[in-house]
Amino acid sequence: MESTHLLGGSKKRVKIHPHTVTAKYATHTPYSPQPGVHTHFPQPGDDGYDDAPSFEDFGSFLEETSDKKQLTDSRKWPLTLFGSKDKDTSHKPQAARGGEESEGGSKAAKGSGKGVGEQLASFGEASVSASRLTWVGLLGAALAHGCLIVLTRLASERFSLGPLFLLLARSIVQLLSVAVPLHKGENPFGPEGYRLRLICYGLAYSLSLCCAYASLTFASPGNATATWRLATTALSATLAFLLLEERLGLADGITITAGLCGLGLVLLPAADESNSDSPTDPVVFWRGAFGWSLSALAGLWMALALVGYRSLKEKVGVGTALFTVSWTGCLLAPASLALLQEGWSWPMSASAWGLVLGLVACSVAAFLGMTHALTRLHPALVSASQSLEVPVAILLHLAVLPLAPTAPEVVGNVMIVLSVGWLVAMKLSPSLGAARRQREEYEEILDSPIK
Repeated sequence: MESTHLLGGSKKRVKIHPHTVTAKYATHTPYSPQPGVHTHFPQPGDDGYDDAPSFEDFGSFLEETSDKKQLTDSRKWPLTLFGSKDKDTSHKPQAARGGEESEGGSKAAKGSGKGVGEQLASFGEASVSASRLTWVGLLGAALAHGCLIVLTRLASERFSLGPLFLLLARSIVQLLSVAVPLHKGENPFGPEGYRLRLICYGLAYSLSLCCAYASLTFASPGNATATWRLATTALSATLAFLLLEERLGLADGITITAGLCGLGLVLLPAADESNSDSPTDPVVFWRGAFGWSLSALAGLWMALALVGYRSLKEKVGVGTALFTVSWTGCLLAPASLALLQEGWSWPMSASAWGLVLGLVACSVAAFLGMTHALTRLHPALVSASQSLEVPVAILLHLAVLPLAPTAPEVVGNVMIVLSVGWLVAMKLSPSLGAARRQREEYEEILDSPIK
């Protein structure tokens, strides 16, 4: 590639090579423009200056040419578990569409008289707004998860409804979500070529729910929930790195670790339990150990499900994912009921049916918030934000049944709330800063004397 530029009566010819840049000066003054060689770029105030590349193009250029992306692409594994065969070909039409959209955007900006500064401002506001909506959905999902824990416990204690029966009931009701992909004209079982991976995602998610709900029979709801969330967060960070090569930043890792420490404090036994000298019944011990094992196994399956949907986010919608989880749950929940020989009970009052419907509504809201966030955020960040379900469930349980929490539980819940709050603030506040840094780099290039 060559570029020429007049410099005070002499012509400078610049050769650009991927690794070296050389410049040669010629003494002859007559200058004849060569076809295909750009010798001048529009400056502020010139005609055509508004046709300069938009900030969206510049941001995508930074992302495509960043050292991090080049390093990641150069170290891609030849065969990954969640890699798609048409990954390269699927990006080409998207890139073409992106070019058309950016070209149309620049023309619209020119027609309306908007400058580069207004384009940058609108881009930053749109990015921050999308991030806020994502985190609002995640926090709403955490609140729904906390309500789900309390409703499940109330259904078991007051109406003798088993956890696995509740899981089966919510799976049957959620089959109505098939209307969403049908309304959009999509196949409810996923696009062709991705159905097997979608089924694996649904099975992993339903197995996680079966293990989590079954653990409530053998362990206390608080311990089972904290163990499930701790295992899900830790394993989703590990599996996302191993299977998708998605890494967490240093600040994110420290914040998530603080939240995991808070969950660990919640799991500490009470002082009277740890100091008791009475011999432990072996049946009680192994029953509790089995419940904890089921909770950890539920975390493993949920981490696999989160990473699996993260790899399918471009191909599978949220409605299709909900339907997949529903019909796989209808298959696995009765099998779990038969395997664990849990008693079958049916709601016999209007209040019991209302509680079941409320449980279904909370589960749908939690699923939608989490699954939508997976299209934009790391699976470990999504799981870590759901740790708020533990303090929410404790507060709701205290409102229903006053019971003073222990000191480790209080400290652990405070750490969870602070870690999630800091994570949200860290993700939302730097958005304007990042946009401002990219804007400064963009303006620095436009104002550079080397064109």
